Amino acid sequence: MPDRCACDHAILRVVPRVEREEFVNAGVILFAPTRGFLGCTVAVGDPAIEARLRALAPGLDLAAVARHLEAFRAICAGDPSAGPIAVLPISERFHWLVAPRSTIVQTSPVHGGLCDDPAAALAAIHARQVG
Repeated sequence: MPDRCACDHAILRVVPRVEREEFVNAGVILFAPTRGFLGCTVAVGDPAIEARLRALAPGLDLAAVARHLEAFRAICAGDPSAGPIAVLPISERFHWLVAPRSTIVQTSPVHGGLCDDPAAALAAIHARQVG
């Protein structure tokens, strides 16, 4: 049985109108430093999430939201086409991604925990918090 490892995660939130402080959970970032794991799931194209976003902001550019969410995934994956942040060490990428911001895509506070398998934990948190 593998050893448990410490991990941190944050929920990706789409905040169509920052001044109203309403959001829809749209993804998860999980970082397990001792396993060298930084992963991200995003619910791009999910009809239920798109319906919730349309209810909060009928004129929202869903294609732009999808591009922003995909950028989070590309940075987590270390995809050089995602820009200079994507080639930083994973700990720096994680801290950059979860830094507070006032944009349409924000992250929740970071939550800590333990897991056996970071990829499985990422999928489970996504299912519970987003799906």
